[in-house]
Amino acid sequence: MTALPDPAPAAQRSVEDSLELIGTHARRRGIRIALAESLTSGALASRVGAGERASDWFAGGVVAYQMRTKRDVLGVPEGIDPCSAECAELLAIGVRRLLGADIAVSATGVGGPDPEDGHEPGTVYLGWSSDGSTGHRLLQLDGEPEKVLDATVNAAIDLLVDIVSSAPRREAG
Repeated sequence: MTALPDPAPAAQRSVEDSLELIGTHARRRGIRIALAESLTSGALASRVGAGERASDWFAGGVVAYQMRTKRDVLGVPEGIDPCSAECAELLAIGVRRLLGADIAVSATGVGGPDPEDGHEPGTVYLGWSSDGSTGHRLLQLDGEPEKVLDATVNAAIDLLVDIVSSAPRREAG
């Protein structure tokens, strides 16, 4: 498990600029990207899919809101806390495997307004899986559910920039 540093320069980048960076790096490196979403219910895939030439590099995404879907489709074992680092990592591993992607990012957590299963609103885990690593990033977000969801999508896009921009070129084959 690897922890990436928080992306400080991302605050100065627009989402559109971030998506352009993701697309450029992914195309140049021959990388396919996949997403697994629980908390964001497809909002992340919608944003990423709007990126320039996304059909060249975006394999797709899975919305796995219910635990049964996480288990049956993405292989998250029974008993895993859906708002945890372990779940976020397993979601990323599962969608990467399912869609045959090189890099996958996931988002899971509690949007609010109320706590769930002992987790405060705004507790969010982003997970990732690539050839080189699997890991997570914990976010503690404030605000109404819509603000938490928007901040989660933006943070996941920033995470994708970090991972894709440092990924090696994929060998043809």
